[in-house]
Amino acid sequence: MNLRPMKPAESRIAAISLLVLALVLAYFVLLHWWFVAPLRDIDSQMDDLRDTQSRYAAAIAEKPQLQKRLAELGHSQTDNSTFLPESDPNAAAAGLMQRVVDDAAAHAQEGSCEVSQKMPVPNPSTTASDPYRKVVVSISLHCDMQPLIGLLYTLEKGKPYLFVQDFSVYRNPLLNMQRSGASPLEVQFTLAGYVHAAASSGNANGNGDNAAAGDDAQ
Repeated sequence: MNLRPMKPAESRIAAISLLVLALVLAYFVLLHWWFVAPLRDIDSQMDDLRDTQSRYAAAIAEKPQLQKRLAELGHSQTDNSTFLPESDPNAAAAGLMQRVVDDAAAHAQEGSCEVSQKMPVPNPSTTASDPYRKVVVSISLHCDMQPLIGLLYTLEKGKPYLFVQDFSVYRNPLLNMQRSGASPLEVQFTLAGYVHAAASSGNANGNGDNAAAGDDAQ
């Protein structure tokens, strides 16, 4: 196979192509990886630092509002109206059960609603560092639908803060057969509230024997 000599124009094109290829290789070998890439990395890090600095500046600018909000939250946590008024968990449990009886009676005009059983639930174990103590009671009701709705709303929407848990409801078919109308609902739930730990601890330190007697009673 005979190779013909390149024409002058083709030689110039080939020479220019080789020159461009050599320049590109020289750029990447001598400049890009040694100078351009590190500078671009530094520029990216500076962008990250500027973004971080702007976020910190925004947080510092919001410091007065954040301090005000924290003060409001701290005040709400120490607001005695959110906790049960009693200082002793046993007394608080008794107060919770009486509260349910009173609230059920307050809704009696809306229909039949009677507390059939009430009893304290053993208090969950707590540590000295806990800011509050949980008080739980178990409640059973014979209650019509309308007064039941009113009772639950009263318990959960008022103060101190109370929480209805483990809720179950059913209608006794035997009673329903014995009556011409619908029989009351059989309702069971636990009701929980909280005693401020500072008051509870102070009462326990001053009346250790009474607290022990209350535990034995449970």
